[in-house]
Amino acid sequence: MPKNTNKTTEKLTFSDNFSKRIEQIPSFIVSKIAKIDELKGQWITGARLSPQVLGRLKRSVLITSTGASTRIEGSRLSDEDIEKLMKGISIQKFTNRDKQEAQGYYELLENVFNSWKNLRFNESLIKHFHLELLKHVEKDEKHRGEYKKGENKVHMLNEAGQSVDILFDTSPAYLTPAQMRDLVEWTQKTLTENKYHPLLVIGNFLVEFLKIHPFTDGNGRLSRVLTNLLLLQAGYLYIPYVSHEKLIEDNKPDYYIALRRSQKSMGVKSENITDWLNFFLDMVLRQSQMAVELLSKENIEKILSEKQLAVWQYITEAKETSTGDIAKNTKIARPTVKQTLEVLLKLKKIERVGLGRSARYKIL
Repeated sequence: MPKNTNKTTEKLTFSDNFSKRIEQIPSFIVSKIAKIDELKGQWITGARLSPQVLGRLKRSVLITSTGASTRIEGSRLSDEDIEKLMKGISIQKFTNRDKQEAQGYYELLENVFNSWKNLRFNESLIKHFHLELLKHVEKDEKHRGEYKKGENKVHMLNEAGQSVDILFDTSPAYLTPAQMRDLVEWTQKTLTENKYHPLLVIGNFLVEFLKIHPFTDGNGRLSRVLTNLLLLQAGYLYIPYVSHEKLIEDNKPDYYIALRRSQKSMGVKSENITDWLNFFLDMVLRQSQMAVELLSKENIEKILSEKQLAVWQYITEAKETSTGDIAKNTKIARPTVKQTLEVLLKLKKIERVGLGRSARYKIL
């Protein structure tokens, strides 16, 4: 009986800590969340875009995200190296470990992008993700998918992958299983209840996860994969088309500083994770802005298929035209032209003048 009571007390304390952190959140954090959700509403979902275009964007992000996430942890592989590696081209100048880690990250992130709707966030999934992340890394074979058995510290790395400072001490190994169980259960419950905004819950999960640092290796990379999963499951559907990892790599000093400041306050009387939430939300906001920018006139070529692009270019040159004229001059089947016109209308790139067979289309 006393054991159950203690367990309940731990969970209540965890929930209370979060409530205290939320109470301290300044108004600019709330404002930032509102901007993100406004942009979320502007995103045109995948069903309205060509599957070929979405596939092309997703492949590009997989390369970029893999390169960025592994470089944050000290890898020296460029995006071009990652692309060659994924195409099966041997890269002799880099260590096997760099290539092994890149392959694991790429394959795991691809699985998240393709299957996020069917993945249930829980401890088993996190351990499975860790196993998959390191499945090609021979050095990590003994601890794949298992919580750490010894102590570890979080190091700040320079561009050469060398440790320049210790960010903070992590949870002791003997406390890790209980802390991870409580963190994951609380996150599941809180996201389901919808009492707090999901971005606050996800941000809190990440800062706690990285403070616990539950695995011997791979915690940083795993946290970024989990970020992609949780944001997708929270309805931010543009995540596979703009790299979250690249934004973190480009702001790595701020990433380390935000983590350090917030995690040093955890466990003291007045916890404050505003620095971390501010950084995390800045990255999501920029990601949201970039996603919406993909739909802008300047970036339209990136989101249209070859035939859709031909239709768009013809309308641009003709200024005003009809479905029949487009089909005749581009030699593209009329049903495809009609489908493309609907896409361009939804993207607010053209307007329709008139109805039925006499309808004409022109650039906005």
